[in-house]
Amino acid sequence: MKVTSYLLQFLTNLFIYGSSLMIPLKQREIQLPDYYFYDHKIMNISLMSNISITDYMNAQYYGEIGIGDPLQNFNVIFDTGSSNLWVPSSECNKCSHHQLYDHTKSSTYQKNGSDFHIEYGSGTVNGFISQDTVTLGTLKVPKVNFAEVTKEPGLVFKESKFDGILGLAWRSISIDDMEPVFNQMIDMGIVNQSLFSFYLSSDADTNGELLLGNYNKDRVKDGIFYVPLTSETYWEINMKSLSIINQSMISTNRAIVDTGTSLLVGPTKDIKKLAEFVGAKHIFLNKNEYTYPCEKINELPKIEIELCNEKNCKIFELYPNDYIIRQSLGNQSICLLGFTGMDIPEPNGPLFILGDVFIRKFYTIFDVGNQQIGFS
Repeated sequence: MKVTSYLLQFLTNLFIYGSSLMIPLKQREIQLPDYYFYDHKIMNISLMSNISITDYMNAQYYGEIGIGDPLQNFNVIFDTGSSNLWVPSSECNKCSHHQLYDHTKSSTYQKNGSDFHIEYGSGTVNGFISQDTVTLGTLKVPKVNFAEVTKEPGLVFKESKFDGILGLAWRSISIDDMEPVFNQMIDMGIVNQSLFSFYLSSDADTNGELLLGNYNKDRVKDGIFYVPLTSETYWEINMKSLSIINQSMISTNRAIVDTGTSLLVGPTKDIKKLAEFVGAKHIFLNKNEYTYPCEKINELPKIEIELCNEKNCKIFELYPNDYIIRQSLGNQSICLLGFTGMDIPEPNGPLFILGDVFIRKFYTIFDVGNQQIGFS
């Protein structure tokens, strides 16, 4: 579910268009290792692949994949809020500056041709379905059905730093019932374990990581707290509470954990209540997003999110520096409240989306095999 902030998108567009108000960013290229495991049962090589994740202004997290033979490389959002893979097609006339997939140059391409249409929180894309080999690190997945996109309406997609989206949610919400890439990897015995894990960095000098088939034990602090899924559609869990100074701020306990959403999203009335409680003011671009005076951040309270499993409950704390996103605009700073309101209609909503604001703070393990999410 690709959802991003209007204000963050406005600021990123200033950078993209080369304005004199562009924000200087530094990224350090990190070559993360791939780990190999020998499976004596199937007498084959099974891989646990580590993919470097680039952070662009805490608004877009993306990593590289390859499609076809020879490889055509694309930067994609690894999105736990959707289930399909798509990249821009060479047949797209208005796909801006993105890398374009040309199936005529791939020896492993297979034609499908069925129409494709998908709607995200930030826009709609259209195209057609094709089949080819997808490469993630040194790991190859043959005969993947994906979409070649021929139309990308909206600035979020047209001017984004990423080219496409690779969905990591469940098949039940996949458009045209296409098998999600990671499920296909599990079925083919390619990954070591049926789970993947995310580390998202808030430091511009440090890249994040997506680990396919395992989790990074060095990133686990004070154990892993697992929460069972309540639905195998999105990665949906029960959020017992979200409170500030012991006052509840939520009208629903449904929540999904979504790497494709920049902020922490909730029903508009809940987020308005939270914003008014802390003294944030809505922005001119969108009445459901809020700013806060940068010089007063230290006066803000912590926010407590309580999650439970069958045995215990645990409170996850977000401090002001966790849920306030500070961006520089020339000689000034803008501080954005990391919460936004969105009313998702039934049956998918109403619900909260624990997006990158939450995932940046807590190392997150998506356990497909046991239908649970782990946090550390």
